Amino acid sequence: MKPIVCLYCEGNDTKLAVLDHDKSLGKIKVLRTASVDVVASGSKIGVDSGFSLEGESLELSGVEGSTTEILNEPDTASISALSGTLTGLNPNNTLYIPALSEPALIYHTFEGKRDVKDSKLVQELIEDIRETKSVNVDKESIDFTELSDGSLLAAFVVGEVGCVSLLNSVAQHFGKKYFRVPTIKSADTTLAYYVAKRKKFFPDDQSLVVYIGKEYSKLIFLHGRKVKHIGTTLDIGTLNLHTYDVYFSKILLEMENGGISALDNIIVCGEDDSENLILSFYGTFPEANVSRLEFDDLDLSILDEESRQKFSSYSVPVAVATEYFDEQAKETKGINILPKYIREEQKFFQFSWHSFIVLPFLFIAAFLITLKVLQNSREISDLDSEITQKTIIARQNQEMLSKIAELETRISTFDQTVAILDSASAGSGVFKSVLKEFSDFGARRQGIWLSKLSKEDDRIASLEGYSLSRYTLTDFAYSILGATLNSMLNESLRDKNAYKFNITFDISSYPKKDNE
Repeated sequence: MKPIVCLYCEGNDTKLAVLDHDKSLGKIKVLRTASVDVVASGSKIGVDSGFSLEGESLELSGVEGSTTEILNEPDTASISALSGTLTGLNPNNTLYIPALSEPALIYHTFEGKRDVKDSKLVQELIEDIRETKSVNVDKESIDFTELSDGSLLAAFVVGEVGCVSLLNSVAQHFGKKYFRVPTIKSADTTLAYYVAKRKKFFPDDQSLVVYIGKEYSKLIFLHGRKVKHIGTTLDIGTLNLHTYDVYFSKILLEMENGGISALDNIIVCGEDDSENLILSFYGTFPEANVSRLEFDDLDLSILDEESRQKFSSYSVPVAVATEYFDEQAKETKGINILPKYIREEQKFFQFSWHSFIVLPFLFIAAFLITLKVLQNSREISDLDSEITQKTIIARQNQEMLSKIAELETRISTFDQTVAILDSASAGSGVFKSVLKEFSDFGARRQGIWLSKLSKEDDRIASLEGYSLSRYTLTDFAYSILGATLNSMLNESLRDKNAYKFNITFDISSYPKKDNE
């Protein structure tokens, strides 16, 4: 999977983390982290708060409780500092994911009738925002998630996204027009998802995630594992905080706004997760389980010791990466926003008046290439047919060679076969005469059976069998020329007594035929 750069523009402070998913370890590997203060130059670039700088504050017309600020273009030193943190990465093989929070990202709670199809539901959200806040929102600049009470929390952006503009400035430093931005995340909902994934909350638990930044802080309330209420962004942080009591009063106020009576869990993360802060929360909320956010599911082996100790300040970029990788694995679906103008500028072809001039040439080139491909395909088809035919001929030739080899083997063994046949046929005329005499004797004297006739050597033959009469057996032995009765044993043959005999005789005593 490609490495991703998660960027959280938090006021003047920009948090950046480079991460990758190590499949062998099954963990997200943190490659590097950086925190850069973005300082403004004099030129204005638009209305957004991805990186807010000193300037006159403006109210977004019709949006209650949300403000945005006039942004100035970051100076060269800030761009160089951010670019230095990305040195060594291949821009063509890296994805960049910004995370936004209020006021750059505007939230809207929707409790109306929900349609089955998401497309119609988005349209209902847009109409509800237009009616309640008098703001026109593009359908590609809005997304939503479900809250714990079943209502919907919509998040949308209006105008240019300052964090993306900052990325484009860094891209120009590397000689590129833009970086690849696949999505824009909600910093609050992704942090809530990561905390709920790391902490095993009970379904009825009321939990609070306290994120403390340098200039701003966030209060995110959860019921079980889902978001219940997102508090307004607090303009207090480690740079302007004098006492923790300010947090406690803000928390109690947001609990009242969100209808939360008590807290079961408090999770602290960000720039400050010290023991003093945790003990202060224990003193104000004695019944709550107060803990800091741990990152033991990540591989931090590449980072130095100082970066590991301050790693909690990169909670939002880590949460964004975790949710993004889980979305790729189809394990969850978070808020994903990518305005239309960002999609358009990242397209490979961006049509304008000169693009239409090039279009006819593109069609002509496509036609010629297609024609060439078809010709090559036809030629390849003909060659394939020829190869198939030659393969069949080669197989036939191979079969013929196999038959020829078999015949050659037979021819080479012909002399040996002739010698064997000659030796086997030697004396065949003598045995014919002997068997004729056996047949004539059996016709005259019944009660004798032959069971075996064999040749012991070149001259002597052996004959075995049975006879019911010893006299018949004696006569049979005398009828054979040069015969010797070697044995005669009395054996039972069914219900009669029989004599098993063994006779040897000299076959040379018999005259040979003329053709032998």
